[in-house]
Amino acid sequence: MFRLASMLYSIIATAMAGSGVIAVLSAGYVSVTAILGAAAIGAVVAVPVSYLIAREITKN
Repeated sequence: MFRLASMLYSIIATAMAGSGVIAVLSAGYVSVTAILGAAAIGAVVAVPVSYLIAREITKN
């Protein structure tokens, strides 16, 4: 399951970090700190999300 979660992480982290950056830029925060913070939060939040999705896929 770790291999599946790792593969899913590469897709999910990209999507979540990108969404966070778009949200920060849409809110008007254009500093480097805000953009990098949003990307980092998206990458960290993607870890449990990818694990949960991998667990649901391998449930059967």
